[in-house]
Amino acid sequence: LTERETEVLALVARGMSNTEIANALTISVKTVKTHIGSLLAKLHARDRSHLVITAYETGLVAPL
Repeated sequence: LTERETEVLALVARGMSNTEIANALTISVKTVKTHIGSLLAKLHARDRSHLVITAYETGLVAPL
């Protein structure tokens, strides 16, 4: 994953919406959607929920 994709994945795993991610990273919502599409393809995930599972399983994020 690229550095930016990793950042987006971490924010997705924290429950942020596309708009919230865009604001946090100072990028457009369209760019967030592009990154999420890339993440889904690269990680062979079916949906956003599977991205969250992957983020926790790989240790990218930890439970609070």
